[in-house]
Amino acid sequence: MPVHRSGTSAPRHRRHRLCAAGALLAALTLLLALPGAASADGFPAVPERGTARMGQGVIAHDGQGGGTPAGTSAVQTEGVDVSSHQGDVAWSTLWNSGVKWAYVKATEGTYYKNTYFAQQYNGSYNIGMVRGTYHFATPDTASGAAQADYFVDNGGGWSRDGRTLPGVLDIEWNPYGAQCYGKTQAGMVAWIRDFVNTYKARTGRDPVIYTATSWWKDCTGNNAGFGATNPLWVARYNTTVGELPAGWGYYTMWQYTSSGPTVGDHNRFNGALDRVVALANG
Repeated sequence: MPVHRSGTSAPRHRRHRLCAAGALLAALTLLLALPGAASADGFPAVPERGTARMGQGVIAHDGQGGGTPAGTSAVQTEGVDVSSHQGDVAWSTLWNSGVKWAYVKATEGTYYKNTYFAQQYNGSYNIGMVRGTYHFATPDTASGAAQADYFVDNGGGWSRDGRTLPGVLDIEWNPYGAQCYGKTQAGMVAWIRDFVNTYKARTGRDPVIYTATSWWKDCTGNNAGFGATNPLWVARYNTTVGELPAGWGYYTMWQYTSSGPTVGDHNRFNGALDRVVALANG
């Protein structure tokens, strides 16, 4: 009969199991640390601050339809929006495919600036596009005024050169926490008002508001107070634009997909190219 001496180590096969379990746990921990990785319960892990992009929450919250957007009697002009996720963008390829305007992410909160901003902003301009910049709002981290100032100071300004579009407030689902950023509907409306007023005071332009109708209903109570002053850029990944948020009788821009050619996020401007230039000129 084998004798186990007091103080000896665990049997070899047990040690092997413990080592294997430790290696698996370490690998899982590393995986969960990656931006966008899934957590152990199957839900997406919280992404790294600064990585949010326009339309990030659309599919998860509103879903998406199939097919090409339905044609309209009005002329529409193709555009794209980009962020650091696209890296260096092939602007000549987009231009040759018919894309004539672009928006580039400049900032997020008061803590992030797009590391590819120069290539994207200058590259779109140099190829001939009318272009502008957007700010991804995080209303739980700083005031609307502080974020508007940060945006203007870091690429969000405007000039009357016929090629620079007014800045965009990208206000949508929070990728880092509660979808309305912990604010009441009245509190969210006040935050947005603080941002747009500050942006106009700094640049002389009313910023475009990018949002999705369902988010606007949930987080502002479907407030109708911005439609008379701020152009609407609505997000809906389907063949028609669908219901618009209260206060807007029409959209200026429509983000209709995140899986378009060359750059995923494709958009339609509600008008011919001369109307894009008119918006740039104010």
